[in-house]
Amino acid sequence: MTLSELCIRRPVMTILLTAALVLGGLAAYRQLPVAALPRVDFPVINVSATLPGASPETMAASVASPLEREFSTIAGIDTITSTSSLGNTSITIQFVLERDIDAAAQDVQAAIARTQRRLPAEMTTAPSYRKVNPADQPVLMLALSSPTLTLSALNDFAETAVQPKVATLPGVAQVQIYGAQKYAVRVQVDPNALAVRGIGIDELQRSLAAANANTPVGTLSGARQQLVLAANPQLPDADAFRGLIVAYRNGAPVRLGDVATVLDSVENARTASWHNGTRAIVMAVQRQPDANTVDVVDRVRNLLPTFRAQLPPSAKVDVVNDRSTSIREAVEDVQFTLGLIIALVVLVIFLFLRRLTATMIPALTVPVSLIATAGGMHLMGFSIDNISLMALTLAVGLVVDDAIVMMENIVRYVEEGMPPFEAAIKGSREIGFTIISITVSLVAVFIPILLMGGVVGRVFHSFALVVTMSISASAFVALTLTPMMCARLLTHETHKPKEGWFGRILEGGFSAMHRGYASTLRLALRHRPVMGLVMIATVVGSALLFQAIPKGFFPTEDIGQITVSTEAAPDISFPAMAERQQEAARIVAAHPAVADMTSAVAIGGNSVNTGRMFVVLKPRSERPPAGEVIQQLRRQLSGIPGFAVYMQPIQNLRIGGRSSKSQYQYTIQGLNPEELYVWSGRLERALNDISILQDVTSDLQLNSPQAYVHVDREKAATLGIGVDQVRSTLYSAFGQRQVSTIYTPTNDYQVLIELAPKYQQDDNALSRIYVRSGSGKLVPLDAFASVQRTAGPLTVNHQGQLPAVTVSFNVAPGHSLGEAVDMIRQAEVEMALPPGITTGFAGTAQVFEDAQKSQGLLLLAAVLVIYIVLGVLYESFIHPLTILSGLPSAAIGALATLMVFGQELSVIAIIGILMLIGIVKKNAIMMIDFAIDAQRNQGMSPREAIEQACLLRFRPIMMTTVTAIVGTLPIAVAHGAAAELRQPLGLAVVGGLCVSQILTLYITPVLYLYMEDAGNAVSRLWKRRSAAAPEAPHPVPGAE
Repeated sequence: MTLSELCIRRPVMTILLTAALVLGGLAAYRQLPVAALPRVDFPVINVSATLPGASPETMAASVASPLEREFSTIAGIDTITSTSSLGNTSITIQFVLERDIDAAAQDVQAAIARTQRRLPAEMTTAPSYRKVNPADQPVLMLALSSPTLTLSALNDFAETAVQPKVATLPGVAQVQIYGAQKYAVRVQVDPNALAVRGIGIDELQRSLAAANANTPVGTLSGARQQLVLAANPQLPDADAFRGLIVAYRNGAPVRLGDVATVLDSVENARTASWHNGTRAIVMAVQRQPDANTVDVVDRVRNLLPTFRAQLPPSAKVDVVNDRSTSIREAVEDVQFTLGLIIALVVLVIFLFLRRLTATMIPALTVPVSLIATAGGMHLMGFSIDNISLMALTLAVGLVVDDAIVMMENIVRYVEEGMPPFEAAIKGSREIGFTIISITVSLVAVFIPILLMGGVVGRVFHSFALVVTMSISASAFVALTLTPMMCARLLTHETHKPKEGWFGRILEGGFSAMHRGYASTLRLALRHRPVMGLVMIATVVGSALLFQAIPKGFFPTEDIGQITVSTEAAPDISFPAMAERQQEAARIVAAHPAVADMTSAVAIGGNSVNTGRMFVVLKPRSERPPAGEVIQQLRRQLSGIPGFAVYMQPIQNLRIGGRSSKSQYQYTIQGLNPEELYVWSGRLERALNDISILQDVTSDLQLNSPQAYVHVDREKAATLGIGVDQVRSTLYSAFGQRQVSTIYTPTNDYQVLIELAPKYQQDDNALSRIYVRSGSGKLVPLDAFASVQRTAGPLTVNHQGQLPAVTVSFNVAPGHSLGEAVDMIRQAEVEMALPPGITTGFAGTAQVFEDAQKSQGLLLLAAVLVIYIVLGVLYESFIHPLTILSGLPSAAIGALATLMVFGQELSVIAIIGILMLIGIVKKNAIMMIDFAIDAQRNQGMSPREAIEQACLLRFRPIMMTTVTAIVGTLPIAVAHGAAAELRQPLGLAVVGGLCVSQILTLYITPVLYLYMEDAGNAVSRLWKRRSAAAPEAPHPVPGAE
């Protein structure tokens, strides 16, 4: 007894099993998380270190290099990159996908501890690490502003009330404050006043530190009681510091206010942020790798009522740059598309069958299969995202096929006069193997995807498994619920019911199609050589189109957010940079497509000549595509003199840990920094000459002006002055040195010392700096040191512990990443780089280049796996080739459609072609399976068998193909959120099905006859050879 017969005879069992699947799936669906993409983030840890006032070269040599050497001993590292700027070092460690990030974090922490003793003694704060990708965009930004409160007060609220609570939420990696204005007491020293009084700036620094100490003083313990000793509290603000006595001269006290201007200021006055043109404190929330964006945003938003209740009435918290908005919109759009596709598929079935009962039987397969798949998704830990929903959407056109094939076979016997119960048993037994063959061979298409590694494999593992679970569920329903319903719901009728006028038109049209196909099929079978040439032409054509079509990676999404990087000359002052940044921000905010904008200068440890803008666009229905908005803004912003602007749309899929101003990255490395800088400049100019590249820029800025202080060591030694004493004095004068800390119950604030701003404007100020000599006298610095103007790098970058320069670029509209990669490689060859210089793409471009090498292999592997599966199922070497004969025509249709609509052959399109492989061969299986059975069991000739198979299976073939096309068409023409991600797949499937549907109906039967002839010829040859072989001699009894 087959499974179908068991379910036909036991309807209660079948209904209850189906109900259990549905209820379990519904319960699981409610628990599925919502995301943009499957969890594909590389484990990334970012280590940051600060040494205020240290040059980029000093940070790279004394901080970055020791840490990198220690990190390189950790297992499972993919890449290590670092960026060292003025006073800051940021090291990004990207691990392989399989590495557990929590275990990696422990290894990083241990490595930092081991390196601590080799770091500069002046580093008052140890390096810190966070589980965050610094190149990843914030998932949410909060802007604090007030017309009355100071920025320092807002910053204090952000640091003490908001940041700690948000940072401890599950999934949050860090909360950065852009434009931080943390309170500090700033001591701006007048060097002339110090000189007159014979006080060195180093002495002033030590006096300040000693006067504001916060050390324990002990306890008094008596026989009956204990007293805790307390001394004078710390000085709380600038007013208290002004009266501080720092020295005595001629018996009179010298107060701090006599030699310096003491201000209530901020720690870093050279950074700022704005929200829609208003100064604000902006908090950027970044998620941990693999954390769910929607969950993180929801947790932060749940805290907003508490934050708003704590703020004074004059202050407000605005939510800006919510990345979850686009994710929710995309999911809602795909869910609507899914519902639309289900309705269209059911309508197509009804138009073919024109009976409500007959339509309901296969249509019920769709919701049951999809809901059951939700249960499997929950067990596999998947989410509701663009990829999984795209898989479910595509599955709609597939899951109904098995039920259609099953019901059509049963209905055929019912219409011949057989009782529905008997027809269900016979029809299901006859078609059961076909359904299993279709399902197993379709699932086999996705085996290569499941074996794919890297980030692309991670993205599409869920796609392959969701489609596999849907198809498997539909096969189960087709073998159980569908025949049971046919046996119970179909009526025993020998004639079709009377059709209405609409039904007669449809049936007449289909009958005309059937007659036309019958006559053209016989014509094709009579002219087999012509069809053979057509088949060869499809093979050649598909190969040529595959070579000609532009290659891409993931389609560029339009999620309604743009990031803008700005850059001015390295020697620009902070006020000048802030003015230009605001001018650019006003131009951006005035664009009719812009809804919200956040702007900042010198954030994240970057220099004052850099800025960022985070732009939120209006809904898609109210604006042009983001790419057009970027092109329009690029033209408008080009008029700002000495100001470079780089724009790119924010993407849900970000690969790599290095931030760049443009979307794609190309890295040059070398052992010799001078040689590296020369060749990187040449390569950057060569890339600028490539017409299809835009926004070509480098992270190397060599023209940063520097004042090099050359100490004459002999003179200094004669005076009893050490070089370290000189460095310390310079640091106190120009390094914004932290000399003391003011502790409060809620926060701590720094006391900073520096020369007054008017003495920091040029290198002449060095002549006013005095150093205490060994004899106790103050000696002017220019007595034993000189100043030389030089130029050096604004940042020093490493990759894999070697000096590196990263050139980033965007691809011009109408061109593909594949074209750009090829042209860059060609430019590299023409330059003839020396042996010490190595190059390579990074981030997304690197993954694309790796994926390009395996695309053809992936398609061949899918075809080979299907061939093996079909060969096993049909016990034949030749008929799997017959079944696969429609693939070249499908490839032509898919590739041609993509080219007509201006789409690249992206990874998404490749997955669509893999889907085609599974869909197209289903039609051939229905024909070949019937023909083989007719030959073996009914004694038909190959010509009669294949002709009858084609004509009898024409209706289910048309139904399954039309439902597949209708089920995919809304994806191909979608214009909703994240539609760019889905369109290539939809276009490939629709185009491939339309072309292959026409050609396969003729090529497959012709190839079937060719294969039968070839098989018979081989059999005859084998028999002749067997008959001609000499008979082996028989042993003679008793010979031994």
